[in-house]
Amino acid sequence: MDISLQLTQENIKKRIASIDIVRGLVMLLMLVDHVRERFFYHQQVSDPMELDTTSPQLFFTRLSAHFCAPVFVFLSGLSAWLYAHPANKPQRSPRGFLFKRGVFIIFIEIAVINWLWMGSYETLWLQVMWAIGISMLVLSLASALPYKLILAIGLLIVAGHNALSTIHFAPNEWGYTIWTILHDRGFIYTSEHFKIKASYPVLPWIGVILLGYCMGPLYSSVVASAKRKRILLLAFAGAWFTLLVLRSFNLYGETLPWSVSLDPFLTVMSFLNYTKYPPSLDFILLTLGGLFLALALLENADNAFTKAIETFGSAPMFFYIVHLFILLVGYEVLLTTLGPNQGELFAVDHVWQIWLIAIGLALLLFLPTKAFAQFKHSSRSNLIKYF
Repeated sequence: MDISLQLTQENIKKRIASIDIVRGLVMLLMLVDHVRERFFYHQQVSDPMELDTTSPQLFFTRLSAHFCAPVFVFLSGLSAWLYAHPANKPQRSPRGFLFKRGVFIIFIEIAVINWLWMGSYETLWLQVMWAIGISMLVLSLASALPYKLILAIGLLIVAGHNALSTIHFAPNEWGYTIWTILHDRGFIYTSEHFKIKASYPVLPWIGVILLGYCMGPLYSSVVASAKRKRILLLAFAGAWFTLLVLRSFNLYGETLPWSVSLDPFLTVMSFLNYTKYPPSLDFILLTLGGLFLALALLENADNAFTKAIETFGSAPMFFYIVHLFILLVGYEVLLTTLGPNQGELFAVDHVWQIWLIAIGLALLLFLPTKAFAQFKHSSRSNLIKYF
């Protein structure tokens, strides 16, 4: 094999690995947050969080999970560009792939994920998988547009949607349903026996996936590693500097202003307390800035730890479904055998126990996830590859 081709293929492999490593990291943070929602639900967190009733341990545990959805959505867009521009192969349209995958993810959300969360179908909760699926459908259409126009639309949505926060519709008004889906979370259908709630307003996530798609060229084989890391670090610095300026003076980007407290922890918590539903500009600047930093730092990571983390990022759908199933069954077993200890709920007493349970589940699921990832990569089935 020609040595230059071999080096190119190795560099491509490392770049893809860095994406899977970051995805794996946020999968594990997601696991912590889902353990919290299953075994610490007696202390719910609002959006934004109520600082008077939220301990620092719980606040920063929840804050760490804020990185999950933006990373999933952004990397979905970036991966779509990589699909459309395979290394050493002719370019191809991502439209069909994105459309079918988007429909598949929405179907999984409705048919599987909702039951794994609730154990019933009294209410259909349209959550993060729904938002990713809808964003993919929009990107399937937008991918035909010129690159600069896609970038401009993505930036306009992400930076400008906070200006729409004053627009609201009552449930009986025309436009309520579409606006609830796009920007204001709420119930879009109610009856005596069944409800549908749009929990993840999709408009900002559409902007995020468009920006992810536009970062794809940075992962082209013609871009040197040093240049890519430099651009990623500049993007990180730009995002967090913009956040610092906007947030410090409460200028724009978050509806909840922050304030200084005598307690330094409360001051930091107030500064970092952002709206997720829908994600404010400050929320997106914080999380995507963190993503850019992580991608830069992990560009050439190659050790036993990062390889283990990469495993979770290489089969995300499998891990997502299986861990929700284990949490559902495990909770019901403990509730039945030990009985409720927090009202009608069974819960642990301390935040550190959430992290301990999550670590145990990660270790339990490592080998099954690794086995499925290997099976997926060797399979020729398009359906299997969706997992």
